[in-house]
Amino acid sequence: MFYVGLDVHARKIAGCVLNADGKRIKEFELPGDVSRLLMELQLLKERCQVCYEASCGYGYLFDRLAKLPNVARIAVAHPGQLRLIFRSKKKHDRADARKLALLLFLDQVPEIHVPAVDVRAWRAAIEFRRRLVDRQTAVKNQLRALLRTHGVAGPHRKALWTKPGRTWLAAQVLPTALARLQREVLLDELAQLRARVKTLERELNRIGRAHPGVALLRTIPGVGPRTAEALVAYIDQPKRFRRLKQVGSYFGLVPCQDQSAGANRLGHITREGPATARKLLTEATWPGIQHSPEIRAYFERVQRQDPERKKIALVATAHWLLRVMLAMLRTGETARFTRRTRKQEQEAQRVAASPAA
Repeated sequence: MFYVGLDVHARKIAGCVLNADGKRIKEFELPGDVSRLLMELQLLKERCQVCYEASCGYGYLFDRLAKLPNVARIAVAHPGQLRLIFRSKKKHDRADARKLALLLFLDQVPEIHVPAVDVRAWRAAIEFRRRLVDRQTAVKNQLRALLRTHGVAGPHRKALWTKPGRTWLAAQVLPTALARLQREVLLDELAQLRARVKTLERELNRIGRAHPGVALLRTIPGVGPRTAEALVAYIDQPKRFRRLKQVGSYFGLVPCQDQSAGANRLGHITREGPATARKLLTEATWPGIQHSPEIRAYFERVQRQDPERKKIALVATAHWLLRVMLAMLRTGETARFTRRTRKQEQEAQRVAASPAA
């Protein structure tokens, strides 16, 4: 068995080959052409294991390597954890390839999960929609700032972005031609972004309706189609997590820990993993707290009636819901949370606001 470490870049690929005894038998440097790399690996006389660091295009390379008959295993290494394992002031491509080959030989590669090509495309579409929404928010903020700059009081909150609100905005008389031009360009960009988001969401909805996991997670109060599809896409295979607690680390919802002797300090959450899914999950936790007595009870138990622990309780509740979601995807069971109706919500708010309460 040979162990091959690859340092892959767009313009160059460096490789190192170790034999079954861990001795270096070959090194090579190739142009950044995957076809040349595949030809080089096919020339090896024995079956081999291949290791490379995850970067842009890691899934495409994984698919191409998996088709080689002499490749027995492909290990894609986590970039962040590699930096913790290997720290050196002397860093170059050949040295990185040697380190990856050595880790592979020692069976100490911090591997990541490589989803199928359709799941990777699904994740990419979710991230692309998020970038479009962020750009849409930036355009709206620029339009708000333009109104404030010229002392124009616009409709409150979301009313400005309704059809009547946009019509009102387009009809406002601004003092300079440049300000009017800026408004027209921003309104045109906003209209294009809205159309693109709708087009993308139609396709995402089609994919979500065909996936049973999305419908399953939507039975949780507060969880909509965008949150459900993001969690399902990034969890991908629920059984790849050996324990429910591991999913919290994957999504970066566990606290940083600094423990030594008798001292154990817990800091902010690690924020590792997919930021989009983590953000959507946190946003969905608020309506879940409002509409489900069980979720609200968990939130209040962590908060301990302390207003300063509100954010801590929110993140802890999101982490708990994430473990619940993983369990649901494993078993196929629907959520066991009760959902309050609007009338019940209003009655609960009235009771909470009454002096007797």
